[in-house]
This record gives sequence, structure tokens and C-alpha cells, in this order.
Amino acid sequence: MKGDNDQLAAFWMPFTANRSYKAQPRQLVSASGMHYRSSDGRTILDGTAGLWCSNAGHCRPEIVEAIAKAAATLDFAPTFQLGHPLPFELAQRLAELMPVGLDRIFFTNSGSESVDTALKIALAIQRAKGQGTRTRLIGRERGYHGTGFGGISVGGLVNNRRAFGGGLPGVDHLRHTHDIERNAFSRGFPQHGAELADDLQRLVDLHGADTIAAVIVEPMAGSTGVLVPPIGYLQQLREICDRHGIILIFDEVITAFGRVGGATAAGTWGVTPDIITMAKGLTNAAVPMGAVAVKRELHDAVLDSVAGGIELFHGYTYSGHPLASAAALATLDLYARDGLFDRATDLGAYWEDAAHSLKGRRHVIDIRTIGLVAGIELQPRPGAPTARAMEVFHAAFDDGLLVRATGDIIALSPPLIVTKAEIDEMFGKLAALLDTID
Repeated sequence: MKGDNDQLAAFWMPFTANRSYKAQPRQLVSASGMHYRSSDGRTILDGTAGLWCSNAGHCRPEIVEAIAKAAATLDFAPTFQLGHPLPFELAQRLAELMPVGLDRIFFTNSGSESVDTALKIALAIQRAKGQGTRTRLIGRERGYHGTGFGGISVGGLVNNRRAFGGGLPGVDHLRHTHDIERNAFSRGFPQHGAELADDLQRLVDLHGADTIAAVIVEPMAGSTGVLVPPIGYLQQLREICDRHGIILIFDEVITAFGRVGGATAAGTWGVTPDIITMAKGLTNAAVPMGAVAVKRELHDAVLDSVAGGIELFHGYTYSGHPLASAAALATLDLYARDGLFDRATDLGAYWEDAAHSLKGRRHVIDIRTIGLVAGIELQPRPGAPTARAMEVFHAAFDDGLLVRATGDIIALSPPLIVTKAEIDEMFGKLAALLDTID
């Protein structure tokens, strides 16, 4: 690429067609509230909360001030055999938001790290309970669990897996729940597909329950294009896990902190897993941070299995970092003060109607909504899958709207401060664009 936009060449961009981007870059230079500002001076309405993460809107002064204060007071302190007050305070605050019993918190720096941490913790729990033969991990097709080797192993997105070898040994996958034939244009939870949870029983019968440590799913699969769980599906997974002593992990990196209402999808939808992974909205994305919530009795099993010394040989230099902890505490204060966890419920019906107003537009073959999330699935362009959605992504940006393109699906997940007028603007722009895209 030398000589081709040299000032951009040094940054190897993640999940990006680098040559294409650097030939025609689109850059964001500032943000406030619901909007970004582009490098050419245009205002861009944020339809995706950045990357599913700026749930309280951008550059909130309360978070900025908390980060600045922390940086000036304690820029870093190790949490290996030492500590500082903020992560202890934050862990207590997070525990209060989790489903009852999930009150032991491990801090990470991202969703990917949270997933790998949760998988390690699940293995440690089974060993502590005298179930050392339980080493198999079960994910789901089309699942996204970050980009660590653990995450891509249990994940089910082929492009994330194919170039990096076989991944972890002893991993299997449930079928995904995407079923346009039976569930197209569903509003909320689809009617059909709960029986797909029985795939877990099939894997138990195939491998033996005494070999399976944990199953990990996203309550709502976001990055693959907004796959909402069928009615009864998550409940059935919970029942099978209980029956066979399998640890159930919910990856709530996207769904936690108000996206589908409440602090977690688990709490809102009434299905309690054994472990929850989080990141993104935890700090409103102002500082990278993730977390893992674990049931107390499972945490205690690990600690009680070791007579003395380190109980879990795992952690990160920046676990519970002072700036991230300060940002998270300020973010939780904002969520509570402004009632942002209620927004997905308060605006859900309006959002759903606005999204489904695109039914019948050119190329639209399905629309899926839950909380303040929408997936608009487009008919793939013959011979060029994903091209149509990417064209919509670029055209929307040029028209002042940020959306996500994932495969042939346009995904929206705006900051929770979105107004009805801004919802109308988002779907109005998309409606007009769909009429112009071939």
C-alpha cells in the first residue's frame, strides 16, 4: 500500500477493508450527545451507539470529569496482591444490578477478555467441584464472543475462525435460531424455534454430560445481525443445564446496561445464568473495560478448593484500572439518574413500529426488533453477498446517519437518550436510501 494515502497506511485497522477505506476514508473527529462530527464538518446521527457501546450518548461531562479526576489522583495501581478503592466500590455497584446471586465480579478490559475469562472460570469451577473431566465448551453457530482464541473457538462466525487454525480442542456448537421462513417480520420474541435449545441435549447424548463444562450464548445475538431468541428458548437452555450440571454463560457484552431494558437481558427476561460477561456500555465506552459476574456459590467453590495462596491463575495488568473504574462508576450514576435502563421499554413500541415501517421497501426480506435494537435484513445481491448492505452503510454515512452493516443486515442500536424525532429521522433516511440502492 506504500504511496496509497501514506498518512493512513501505518494504522492496520480492525475488521476493515483497509485498502478500500484508505482509498476513500470517512473519519469522525468529535462527538456530543446523539451525534458525531465528520472530518468534512458534517453532523452524523449515531444510530449504533458507536459500536453498541455509547449507551448514554457521547462525551457526557460527568464521565469526562470522573476520568480526569482519576488520572490526576491515581493514574495506575496494580491489582495483583494489592488494590485500590475504586474497583471494590464498582464491584459492589455492579453486583446490585445483576440477577440475584451473581454478586462476584472479575474485571477485564474488553468483551473478548470477558469471554475468555468466563470460559476459564467455568473450567475452574468444574474442577473445584471435583468434575475435572468436564472440559468441553459449547457455543452456538453465528455466535460472536470476541476475538480471543477462546472466543473464536466457541463463536460461530466463519470469517473469524477460518484463518486461525482449529481453535480450542473439545468445542461444539448449537444450531443458530435464524429462521426467516417461519419468523420473518416478527415483533419481539419469535414464535418458532424454542425446540432448537434441544440441541444441547443432543450434544449431551453425543459427548456425555460428564465431559461438558459450559455452554455460552448471547441472549440476543447482536453482531451476526440481531437474532432475537424464540419464546422459551433461553428457559429451555437453563433447564437442560440444570439437569446435567452444565454452567450456563450469557454473553451480555451488547445486551447489558439498558439495550433491551433493565441492567441485563437475564434480569429483564427472567432467565438467570451462572455467569454473565459484560463490557461496552459498562463505561459508556469512554475507557475500555469489561467485567464477569459469577454466582457466589460457584465463586466460593473455587476459593474453597485451594487451601491457601492464589485460587485462580488468571488476570490482566489493567484489571480494575483506576480510570476505567472511575468512568464506570460515573456511567452507572448517569444510568440511574436519567432512568436510561427504562428507555428501551418506554420507547420500545415506537421503535418497533418505526423499524417495521420499512417492510415492503426494496430488498427488505426481514425485520427483527427487541428493546432499542433493530436488524433490517436485505436480499443479498446476486453474486455479491454483503455488497448491498455495505453500500447502504456508506450511503447512510454520507447522508448523515451511522448504521452497522453485518453481512446483508443493517443493524441499529442508538444511544438510549434517543428521541422519537431522531428515531423518525433514522428510519426516514433508511427508507429513502433503500429506494435508491440497486
